[in-house]
Amino acid sequence: MSGNIVLGIDGGGTHTRASIVEEEKVLAFAENGSIKRLRVGIEAADTNLRAILKDVFAQAGVKGVCAASVGVASSKMPGVAEWIGGVLNEFGAKKVETVGDEVIALDGAFKGGPGILQIAGTGSNCIGRAPDGSRESAGGWSSRLGDEGSGYWIGLHAVRRALKAYDREEPTRVLETVGHIWGTTTIDELVNMGDGTPGPDFAALAPAINKLAEEGDLVAAGVMAQAASDLVDSVLLVRAKLRRKHQLTAEVPVAWIGSVVGKARLVREPFFAGLRTAAPAMPICETEVAGIEGAIWRAQRLAEKST
Repeated sequence: MSGNIVLGIDGGGTHTRASIVEEEKVLAFAENGSIKRLRVGIEAADTNLRAILKDVFAQAGVKGVCAASVGVASSKMPGVAEWIGGVLNEFGAKKVETVGDEVIALDGAFKGGPGILQIAGTGSNCIGRAPDGSRESAGGWSSRLGDEGSGYWIGLHAVRRALKAYDREEPTRVLETVGHIWGTTTIDELVNMGDGTPGPDFAALAPAINKLAEEGDLVAAGVMAQAASDLVDSVLLVRAKLRRKHQLTAEVPVAWIGSVVGKARLVREPFFAGLRTAAPAMPICETEVAGIEGAIWRAQRLAEKST
């Protein structure tokens, strides 16, 4: 096995992506279900991890890698790093690190340099890095306690606002649309489903809420507008922390990752506009960051340290 072959894994809330690279040549790329235990459970996460590793190693035609970097949203949960490291060791990974998905995304955008990254997918989080490498953050406090502007937040708060609209006898198609997705036929059934344990996948509602907003539904449009405003606030909060705590005067660039900004025009456009209004000199990346690129970059640095 070449000492230059590395593995990068981006374990998002919905999909997991893995790539094996030698120098600058991509030997293999695979995609599978989530390895986030909180989202899919321990057994499904393990099955998905082993399946994607089997696929990507078979494509690459190698029996191991010298280093692997895994970014996953639940990296700090007890046992997660040990579980991932153990499985990767079984597949021949000599050196393994497990970090948050925001860490690989930040390096996908800035390759170790300063910048601010807004994550807005299934969950949300904003993380900024100063020139000295220290980090500041805002949000990312889980779907129940935070994650404003995320897909989960959009789905949950669309239902909440639609129930208020129902009480006020204000028109909206949100409850009808959600009932169709969930297979409920009455308002009581919908509430019981939404309040159940385990609860439904509120993030899966986000595309439908976005579609209703595009069609002019006022409740849905209000949720999308609030999501954009919350994401702008997160970036500006991290920017303020970097400037205050690290005495930064020059603007650092902003990048983003996640389907909420990537696929929802009614979030993306006001998100960009809000940032440009608040900080006109702040560079904003127009295209989405690829977290897998950050995982590969980190794996290559890890390989260099181990030689």
